[in-house]
Amino acid sequence: MKSIKSIPTSKIQRASKLVTTGAKVGVNYLKYYGEKLVKTESEAKKNLNKNNAEDIYTGLKQLKGGPLKVAQMLSMEKSVLPKAYVDKFSLSQFSVPPLSPPLVIKTFKKYFGNHPNQIFDEFDSESVNAASIGQVHIAEKDGKKLAVKIQYPGVADSIKSDLALVKPIAIKMFNIKGNDSDKYFREVENKLVEETNYRLEISQSKEIAKSCVHIPNLLFPEYYDDYSSDRIITMDFMNGEHLSEFAKHNSDTKKANKLGQALWDFYMFQIHTLKKVHADPHPGNFLINEDSQLIALDFGCMKSIPNEFYIPYFELSEKKIIDNPVLFKEKLYELEILTSTDSVEELDFFTNMFHELLSVFTLPFHKSIFDFSNPEFLNKIGDLADRYSKSTELRKFNGNRGSKHFIYINRTFFGLYNLMFDLKASSIKINEFKNY
Repeated sequence: MKSIKSIPTSKIQRASKLVTTGAKVGVNYLKYYGEKLVKTESEAKKNLNKNNAEDIYTGLKQLKGGPLKVAQMLSMEKSVLPKAYVDKFSLSQFSVPPLSPPLVIKTFKKYFGNHPNQIFDEFDSESVNAASIGQVHIAEKDGKKLAVKIQYPGVADSIKSDLALVKPIAIKMFNIKGNDSDKYFREVENKLVEETNYRLEISQSKEIAKSCVHIPNLLFPEYYDDYSSDRIITMDFMNGEHLSEFAKHNSDTKKANKLGQALWDFYMFQIHTLKKVHADPHPGNFLINEDSQLIALDFGCMKSIPNEFYIPYFELSEKKIIDNPVLFKEKLYELEILTSTDSVEELDFFTNMFHELLSVFTLPFHKSIFDFSNPEFLNKIGDLADRYSKSTELRKFNGNRGSKHFIYINRTFFGLYNLMFDLKASSIKINEFKNY
């Protein structure tokens, strides 16, 4: 894969790159309108999605940082985005063009004050894994093999300005109205800023490893403060293949269920016991070793769950609440899905909409054992998302719904459900985590 010799770091450079990308998308739409005259609508739309996905990803991977992280987040929305976008954006999870070796050395010296060869016995300046915010290099110290994650230059300083450029597009795409919309963008901005604080990530990684080490078939690397800084993390090098790669070839149901149970228990224990969760569940953050054990990595994005959100959110997963119109509506108010300023029409529409969505989304919690390998579950979620995305009635209303905490908690569950499906985990004990 061709390496990158420089990254746009100034506001003007980054804005220019996004504008250029937008222009390419505009040209693709012109092609689409022309193709509709000579091809079927489905063929023309397929080409449009393919071309847009290619051009958008090409632009974002050169910027890295916040824009590429957004692509990574969107790649998990398999039930919502067209396949062309999911396939292309999925590359941002663990396979993007790395920095060139000279730029790596320059960046390391800037962040650590020394050449890597002054710190480690051996250091490979060729990256083994490049993602949205940083890339990983293999090093050795005192006979121990290490993974050194180096943050891309300028990423931390450009998050706010990058999101400001993306904000108008997001408002239009998700039908967000009103002054209240800022709370959602602040939530995303704050989390992305946290992800660039590698000292915080090390602290969170150690905390989670200590709290969850007792969960069967779950492993964590050890982290080394002496060889880390605000923009560099050094940890044990963990042997294994990415979850998505493992899932492509695995046909052993026992292995799938063993790994799926570990993954499910890991998330449920965090959510229900720690009230803090690894809100970045994509395949690039999990490895599978030769003993079919799950290795969890990258705890830069951790979401704390306050009780005022946790209680009504998970009460809505109970069938007795979903089936009780009075209690159900009460919880919708507590979660800011319904508001005191809603019209009668809005109250009826959003009550019915969320009743339909939650009746499907919470299905795993209504059983003691759930089959995540059955595509019917994710298909139901996808069908609902597709229907409401085309709803002209929904477009009339303010799409600005729900507590800010929904952004990362819903993202966590969408990502987790997709990982469980990818693993083909077919016999998962939903409440097994309570034994830990």
